[in-house]
Amino acid sequence: MTQHAPLRARRAFLIASTLVATATLSSCASLLGPREVDIPLHKLQASLDRRFPMDNRLLELFDLHLSRPQLAVLPNDRVALTVDASVAQSFLRNPLAGSLAFSGRLVVDQARSGVFLAEPRLERFAISGIDESVSRQLSRAANVVLERAILDIPVYSFRMDELRYAGVQYTPTRIATTSNGLRVSLEPLQQR
Repeated sequence: MTQHAPLRARRAFLIASTLVATATLSSCASLLGPREVDIPLHKLQASLDRRFPMDNRLLELFDLHLSRPQLAVLPNDRVALTVDASVAQSFLRNPLAGSLAFSGRLVVDQARSGVFLAEPRLERFAISGIDESVSRQLSRAANVVLERAILDIPVYSFRMDELRYAGVQYTPTRIATTSNGLRVSLEPLQQR
């Protein structure tokens, strides 16, 4: 029986040290705290470039082709996006070309681990070769396209490795624009 006493003591020591190590590691998330990550404009631009060109139908008459997105950072946590636009219709010999510019506020979608455009505002819809009344109708239809299509395009999607640091899983919580990109605040994911 005295033979088993050192074995029991060793087992108890191993169990206790395992519990202490587990508790120490699980508290690391609270020790590391929040982080901020800067995403430069060229990374945001590359992310958008992969999602274009985009085709949409306007007023069930016109086909709108959007290409070559150009992203710019604005004050007050907003961005501007300008795209080349061409409008085609069966009665038009050649598609009409122009550009579409809009701005919006950036939001973090934690469920999709991305940064998305919210509250888009059409700033300019310029298509050469159409009269002003048709241009106004197309502008209204372009607003619908913004609501439907542009809001589903992530300006940036986080990779899982970008949300992990020192063994701790993080989640994006806030976003701010900087002079050359975005600053995203990350918080440790709460253990349940």
